[in-house]
Amino acid sequence: MTGTLINITTVLLGSALGIAFGARLPTKVRETVVAGLGLFTAAIGLQMFFETQNALIVLASLLIGSLLGEWWHIEEGLARLGAWLERRFAAPDPEAESSRFVRGFLTASILFCVGPMTILGSIQDGLTGDYSLLAIKAVLDGFASLAFASTLGVGVAFSTLVILVYQGGLSLLAAQAQALISAPMMTEMTAAGGVLLVGIAISSLLEIKEIRVGNFLPALAVAPLIVALLARFGISF
Repeated sequence: MTGTLINITTVLLGSALGIAFGARLPTKVRETVVAGLGLFTAAIGLQMFFETQNALIVLASLLIGSLLGEWWHIEEGLARLGAWLERRFAAPDPEAESSRFVRGFLTASILFCVGPMTILGSIQDGLTGDYSLLAIKAVLDGFASLAFASTLGVGVAFSTLVILVYQGGLSLLAAQAQALISAPMMTEMTAAGGVLLVGIAISSLLEIKEIRVGNFLPALAVAPLIVALLARFGISF
């Protein structure tokens, strides 16, 4: 859990700095910074996807995961959580077309929790107590939260709740996860996560097209399950 606590600290610090000093930055500068993060996020997502050994597995996991996500209303659930936090801790803008608080909460929550560094770092931290990988992730998340908070506001800081539950939970269950997840399963999970990162870049950061990326989160669990099912029937790739 040490790495998770460090990650939470850097996100809170970055958010505080972004809120305190971000307003002093010209709007065009802030928009350019977020666009740069969007391009970088898309590039990282593509790099993760290209690690796949079978693109059809990633496609199937995304299709099944999206159906489950829509059925479970994951995106709406996260939005309701963000809206409740906004009513409790912030003053919403009734004239805004979409809540900046909710957008910041959703974007940061998904971005900070999707990716191989989160999974591998949490497992490493939980099994051996070595949080070096999560420390690197914490630095990256800290800089990202500074930029996000300057544009998206205090909602970014509340993404630490999701980090605590998701990343901390992975660390606590690391021994079981390590025993169940093989290298091929991790590879396809990483590739599916890469596609989700591209979705975040297109939807929330570059604002090209709205995508309910939260509803694709079950794909991260579906991908390794498909690999395990294929292995059970002796199908290799």
